[in-house]
Amino acid sequence: MFDIGFWELLVIGIIALLVIGPERLPSFIRSCADTIKSIKGVANGFKEEMSQQLKAHELHENLKKAEQMGLDNIGGDIKKSVDELRAAAASVQKPYESTSGGTVDPTNSKAQSENDNQTNANQDKRAQVENADVNKQHAETDNKAHDASVKD
Repeated sequence: MFDIGFWELLVIGIIALLVIGPERLPSFIRSCADTIKSIKGVANGFKEEMSQQLKAHELHENLKKAEQMGLDNIGGDIKKSVDELRAAAASVQKPYESTSGGTVDPTNSKAQSENDNQTNANQDKRAQVENADVNKQHAETDNKAHDASVKD
């Protein structure tokens, strides 16, 4: 990338040592290294995203060609792209699997959500009743203590 030899690096190091100073030079080098790593990470992420987008565009173009030619009379690359798209479509249409290993019926998810909401509401009501009972007991205890202190 850069044609920097040993002597150039040595000159840059000496200038940095004189300008920044020996106390701050290690932290400066660390921050420069971290900045370079983050820039490389962003560049690699951009490169991966572009390659994915180009592959998706290529698959889309091959699918258009396959539709124009008819799906029966297609060549090797186009047939491979169509097969990849069919496999992707089949994987999307498979039923979702839950964490317990069973399948989840997507049409039943609304009923399950409503059932969960009802359960949460019942738990909230129980907690409110328990809190009211505890508050009532505290009030009775406070009243008894107050009455006992008034009698004395």
